[in-house]
Amino acid sequence: MLDLVNKFEVDPWPQQEDLQVVFILDAHNGFEREILEQWINHFGAGKASALTCEQAVLSLGDDRKGIDGTALQTSLNAQAAVIAPLRVAWLPSTAINKSGPRLRNLIFGDPRRPNGRRGRKILKNAPGRVHLIAGKPDTITNLRARFDRQHNTEVADDAGSFADFVARQAALVLDIAERRLQGGRYKVPRFVAESLRASPLYNKAVRKLAEETGTSKSALMKEASTYMKEMISIPSTFWLDIYAKFNNFCLGLGYEDKIVYDQAAVENLRSVVRDNPSLLLWTHKTYLDGMVVPKVLYDNDFPMPHMFGGANISFAGLGFLLQRSGAIFIRRSFQDTPLYKLTLRHYIGYLMEKRFPMNWAFEGTRSRMGKLMPPRYGLLKYVLEACHATDARNIHIVPVSISYDLIRDVEEYATEQTGRGKGAESLRWFIGYIRSLARPMGKVYMDIGEPVVLDKAPEPGDSLALSKIAFEIAVEANNVTPITFPSLVTMSLLGAAPKALTETEVIADLRALLAWAEARDLRISSDFDRAYADHMDGLLGIMIDENIVTRFDEGPEIVYGIALEHHPVASYYRNTVIHFFVNKAIIELALLKASEGDETNTLGVFWAEVEYLRDLFKFDFFYAPTEEFQQQIREELDRYDENWEALLQSGNKGFMQLFDTMTPLVSHVTLLTYVEAYWVVAMLITQMDAAETLEEQACVTDALRLGRQVYLQRRISSESSIGKLLFKNGFKMLQQRNLTVGGDESLADKRAETVRELRDLLRRIEIIRAIGVASRNAT
Repeated sequence: MLDLVNKFEVDPWPQQEDLQVVFILDAHNGFEREILEQWINHFGAGKASALTCEQAVLSLGDDRKGIDGTALQTSLNAQAAVIAPLRVAWLPSTAINKSGPRLRNLIFGDPRRPNGRRGRKILKNAPGRVHLIAGKPDTITNLRARFDRQHNTEVADDAGSFADFVARQAALVLDIAERRLQGGRYKVPRFVAESLRASPLYNKAVRKLAEETGTSKSALMKEASTYMKEMISIPSTFWLDIYAKFNNFCLGLGYEDKIVYDQAAVENLRSVVRDNPSLLLWTHKTYLDGMVVPKVLYDNDFPMPHMFGGANISFAGLGFLLQRSGAIFIRRSFQDTPLYKLTLRHYIGYLMEKRFPMNWAFEGTRSRMGKLMPPRYGLLKYVLEACHATDARNIHIVPVSISYDLIRDVEEYATEQTGRGKGAESLRWFIGYIRSLARPMGKVYMDIGEPVVLDKAPEPGDSLALSKIAFEIAVEANNVTPITFPSLVTMSLLGAAPKALTETEVIADLRALLAWAEARDLRISSDFDRAYADHMDGLLGIMIDENIVTRFDEGPEIVYGIALEHHPVASYYRNTVIHFFVNKAIIELALLKASEGDETNTLGVFWAEVEYLRDLFKFDFFYAPTEEFQQQIREELDRYDENWEALLQSGNKGFMQLFDTMTPLVSHVTLLTYVEAYWVVAMLITQMDAAETLEEQACVTDALRLGRQVYLQRRISSESSIGKLLFKNGFKMLQQRNLTVGGDESLADKRAETVRELRDLLRRIEIIRAIGVASRNAT
């Protein structure tokens, strides 16, 4: 007999003394069963219901094995009975709580599920780790009513199905009780496949598909079971702990231990995901992004977020871990498999209904340039279709910006953009990637935006509504992307290139850029060190070690610069915050255009050029709607001089007076790369006959060659203006102007006019650069 009296603090018997009691003992070995039976007997002495009580021993802890409720069937025949689920919960040791699971746990098993021998040892040596859990009891009558209401009517009268349902309900109430002990981070969906197969909505949809395809419903349900096994994530407390430790290890190789985030924003997010169907959509810059959101949520005791993953990362080892930690691996294409699509939609709908947050990279791929990529609609479309099918309400889509001081992947991006292919992911590749992280790279930042709230999902097929939602998400993600020290340093040095700057000049540039950002209440990383001038060797030293920045200290003054061959890498970090400066760059270029044009209509020329530039760069940047955008332009100019319209109409003197107040000038460091890339593509098309058509892939391939040539001729300033994504957007610009499809001889003139426009834009950028240099020299 075990000495468990000290553990018997709560009476496991239900208060309904007039009903027969059926105890469900969730025991996965004889030792746990012995403990639970002693608990029942300890409090059952003298109770009248003890004479008629029944016990059913089930193992409810492993979803992969499913549930067999056969042992319950006889007990469920009684109508006037109450079900009381019981469980033994095991806490991990203090050491494991601090360090996470160890290698020995992978070998000997989950410390929260010890075998009988280990359990006896724990009870003897560490009794504080043993807890007895009683789930909320319920009557068979209530359970039967719920079963009839929630489940497929075709099997509603089947005793085995009802017994399985009761067993699942017992597991759920036990999980709820145990989470008060273990923590909210261990809330995971249970018995998803069983719930889907029993769902009336899912069965109705499969039945309709069976009628449309002429396939029997039973055959489709059998096929769907294979899809469910493939896509449904089966997380557990043990593997969530393993995944958390793995994330800490990977991020800790190169980054500081603490991720920088706003605790108040995280607490607000807690309320959002608890009370609403929620999607957390994050920006994507590196493979590590998928570890950041789960780490922050795990550290703050959030329910585990489910993450969509592509087949490219489901290789041996990593795929095994991720599927047990919340990853949902889906096929790249399944438009021709309606049953797969239907099953995925109902799976997503189930998770949303049960308040399990979904998270994924809404750009769909890592940003190869640093700035936000155009959103991919696929996953968002499927999730919102699932929300529509299940009539989900008050859907909260939360943009999350993930940023880094430095990123190991950037060198790879730079070479990839010049035409080199990306290697395939594999276990061998992944091990090499992890090893490459072991070098100092600064900090990681996670910033949470304001949710985009939908009262209900748009109608399936409403592409306009979908694009508006995606646009709102992208704009808010940009708004909360923080300005970091590396982003400002690279902006300063690239703006001065090819010239190097003294330490004094760098500090003056940083102060000007930072003051400009602060005056506009832009997001600046919460730990941005305003005392950077006192210790320039810190993060800047890491950038020097990574060959992003060059430091020369053998002369009378220390100077900093960015070597030409390192411009593509440095441009990446500048591009992470470039969106904050686009409006100002457009203003500078439009003002210069107006100052050179018709003096009787300078305002008209200015606004026409603003709209021209907005349209020109629309494939690379996100803007506010037209009226709001124009108001942003006015407000920016009002900051410099409320009488800017009068100054603009007063000729060159007024123009220079206005420009003198607009430091720092940014159009050359913000837009030069894009204008040069567009010019390369435009030059390419002028070399073709008017009747020839330019295809996108041929455009990118040939532009890479031409771009390299004109760079060597120094007709463009930097290799950062040579890249596949830049040229693809340049092609879209030409396509929008109807210049890519061959036509008559007049088309050649239109193509040549585009080259002239871009050349003039480059001329104006060079003038603004010269004004900026003169201003710095004067200072």
